[in-house]
Amino acid sequence: MSEAEFALFFRLMDVGSGILYGTCLTWFSGVFPGGRSRKARIFLFFVYLFCWLFCGRFSFPAVLACLLAVSPRLKMERRQTFLLLVFYYNVRVSSGLMAESFYAAAEKIFPFTGEQAEAVYAHTAWSVGLLLLGHGLLLALLLYFLKRQMQKILPEVRGRELCYLLLIPSAGILFGHMIAALLFEVQDGMLLELYERHPAFLALVPLLAALFYLGTYLTVAFWQGMARLRQEREVCFAGIQKAQALRERMEETERFYGELRRMRHEIRGHLTNIRGLAQKGNYGEMEGYMARIDESMGVLDFTLRTGNPVLDVVVNDKRRQAEALGADFRMDFWYPESGGYDAFDLGIILGNLLQNALEACEKVERGKRYLSLTGRKRGSFFLVEVRNSAIGEVMFGADGLPVTTKKGDKNIHGIGLSNVRQEAEAYMGEMELKMENGEFTAAVLLQERRAQH
Repeated sequence: MSEAEFALFFRLMDVGSGILYGTCLTWFSGVFPGGRSRKARIFLFFVYLFCWLFCGRFSFPAVLACLLAVSPRLKMERRQTFLLLVFYYNVRVSSGLMAESFYAAAEKIFPFTGEQAEAVYAHTAWSVGLLLLGHGLLLALLLYFLKRQMQKILPEVRGRELCYLLLIPSAGILFGHMIAALLFEVQDGMLLELYERHPAFLALVPLLAALFYLGTYLTVAFWQGMARLRQEREVCFAGIQKAQALRERMEETERFYGELRRMRHEIRGHLTNIRGLAQKGNYGEMEGYMARIDESMGVLDFTLRTGNPVLDVVVNDKRRQAEALGADFRMDFWYPESGGYDAFDLGIILGNLLQNALEACEKVERGKRYLSLTGRKRGSFFLVEVRNSAIGEVMFGADGLPVTTKKGDKNIHGIGLSNVRQEAEAYMGEMELKMENGEFTAAVLLQERRAQH
């Protein structure tokens, strides 16, 4: 192989390396939903190839800056994009160190003894080609295992979690660059190779590179385990909250029937007193006595009616709490008679929405507190909407829910709206929240469930 052919070969190898690494990154990006679109994949590949060919040692920060700048247009979340690129680059560096160490070991075992320039060029070209091929296969294999692990469960990437997720891969990248800088040094006009001066590094470098990869893999597994625990905790708390709601309804029903038993026990005495007043002709006093009886029996009736006894208990309980706060409670809601909605599910939705509305009203000055409940049915859809007075700004998190300001465990506080969204999704519906002009609105759209025959 001539010198010109050798130079051309290395230019082609540079382009081939960019294509190989860009293809691996594009395939690995499919671990996140935003990276699965054809538009995102094509853009990612050509951005990587361009930066690889024209940005040299700054190719990685150039790719990172480009993708972070356009990720919203590609419908890729910035934190996920950052995590994706750091994970990929760590695997590329770690696999490169392993491949380079294996190549150096093979050179020691099978040394090249040729002296002619053409033979040296040909041997070097073959060696570099095999090194690139081996690196590509090892890179693809390690990315495959990491991607398969990440696809088991893909939690939301939170700020604090992003920090510890990047800790080990970032250390692996820095270690790789440090070793790359030490591989070849020139002293007094002589080329010194790291593996020749320190033969033990032939085993230590790939071992450390493998440990950095394994650390990244286990960090992902630990992150997923924590996410599962958080989900289980939320589900457990949701179950506790449902049980609490049921217990409250049972206590309310027990109180109602307790009052009924008390009134039944006292009714005979009231009848005797009324009969005595009638016999004495004290009709005016009898009328007042009967009015007091009618007032005491008011506890046995619901002021608001929804068409369902379970929901009657919920809305009247919240109405009494609103009256205690001095808040105006308005309702235009009627339980759908189609049978496609479970009253207990609607009770959970109404209970959580109205409770959040009451808590917001507490922060509003008296005289301006109000909350309203409406329900509208259109075809097979049912829209539940709760509006309430509110003050201040409402910050929404990455999950679309308001960021709680309650002290204590924020994973527990504010989970009511999360429960409402779960109930909506169970009915193939959705929940929409918004804050406008001092009024907070929570709208829940439910789709009617067809009866199973």
